[in-house]
Amino acid sequence: MMIDMLPIWVGVKRIYNQGSLALAEKIRDLMHANLFDVFNERDPERRIAAIAKTYTGDVVFSDPDEIVTGREALNNKAQKRLDKAPGFEGQPPVVSGMDIAIVKEGRIATLYTLLTS
Repeated sequence: MMIDMLPIWVGVKRIYNQGSLALAEKIRDLMHANLFDVFNERDPERRIAAIAKTYTGDVVFSDPDEIVTGREALNNKAQKRLDKAPGFEGQPPVVSGMDIAIVKEGRIATLYTLLTS
């Protein structure tokens, strides 16, 4: 699944302009991991390791379909999305939308996802 990263860079630039480079880099890294290491990772073991590194234990994930809580539920959600994804590596994005994350203690605690296509 190809995903457009432009909104992440725009958000990080705003934080950087406010003078907190370390925070901007951490948020960029978390959002990158969210997209590529979790929701684009087809290997279950690597995805589970990325989830442990990226999200709090009680992470809340919300999209228009449902709200799930916890890392295991998030892993199941990612797998369901991957099962539906055609997997066009190297192609233009097949999914677009926006993620809004609340970060606590260096990990994503809450994630709101809005897909537009």
